[in-house]
Amino acid sequence: MNYRAPWWLPGGNLQTIWAALHGRRYLGDKPQLRRERWTTPDQDFVDVDWLMYRSSAQSKSQPLLVVFHGLEGSSSSHYAEAFAGVARSRGWACAVPHFRGCSGELNLAPRAYHSGDFAEIDWMLRRFKTMHTGPVLAVGISLGGNALMRWAGELESAAAEVVSAITSVCSPLDLTASGKAIGKGFNRQTYTRMFLGTMVPKAMKKLTQHPHLFSRDALLAARDLYAFDNIFTAPLHGFKDTDDYWRRASAKPHMQRISVPALALNALNDPFVPPASLPGTGDVSTNVTLWQPEQGGHVGFPAESAVGFPHAYVRAMPMAVCEFLAQHLPSSARSLEIHG
Repeated sequence: MNYRAPWWLPGGNLQTIWAALHGRRYLGDKPQLRRERWTTPDQDFVDVDWLMYRSSAQSKSQPLLVVFHGLEGSSSSHYAEAFAGVARSRGWACAVPHFRGCSGELNLAPRAYHSGDFAEIDWMLRRFKTMHTGPVLAVGISLGGNALMRWAGELESAAAEVVSAITSVCSPLDLTASGKAIGKGFNRQTYTRMFLGTMVPKAMKKLTQHPHLFSRDALLAARDLYAFDNIFTAPLHGFKDTDDYWRRASAKPHMQRISVPALALNALNDPFVPPASLPGTGDVSTNVTLWQPEQGGHVGFPAESAVGFPHAYVRAMPMAVCEFLAQHLPSSARSLEIHG
């Protein structure tokens, strides 16, 4: 991906924060979404937001883009709306499944979601495949991308029965390295505070649902994601502790086993993801393409519009990702694209 940030957005932090707060996400009207609730195999629920299409029959035959959001994200995140807009312009169907507890309503089970939840990814993707007649494509953002790549590595050749191609965007594929990076300096004061600002209250509500699930005092004392994961995420999802969780959930050690066309896109100035932690060609299978541009921040990639300063869209990255995915569609599906 040949990307260069606007001159007035130097550095990974500005490219990250500005894109999330002010980036223009779509052309024309805001993509309209329709919510659907799915019952999970363990009798919990997840909410899926579908891009409303002019013809439901036609949308089921078009390529379906499934967007897995990042930590504490949703269908209203800047990247989700940007992907929905690009999918609409190509004539694709699009769906954003919410991880448990991320759709605005607390889920029922003690568990929530985590970075290596490939079993949940598998269940969701297989359900999409059974209800959609066209090919399925998947993109995962940050946490969602690590989980998606972890799924592809786990399934190996069986993944091709479900998806035509996948992409991870700015994903912490080495969770230990990224977990340490987000716990230091500016990252700790800015991003860690932001994430804990929503994660801790949701965990406290979970404790009301399920008393004695964890120590209330210990959770309230958590000041970084390492401590939060040690108290909440790791034990609730079958891991011994944070170190065990970050090690076993990381996708990087499994990427040599990926058998479907896959793109791993990571900006080298991502504040969360140290460049030294990124996979090289020797760490991945020949099915994996690595794009590692110098700039972009964390799920930022703002690109200056024709209007110029201070206007910029965040469509450049979704457009490039969707073009990669489109190259791996069956020829019959490629011929149906609109490119509006």
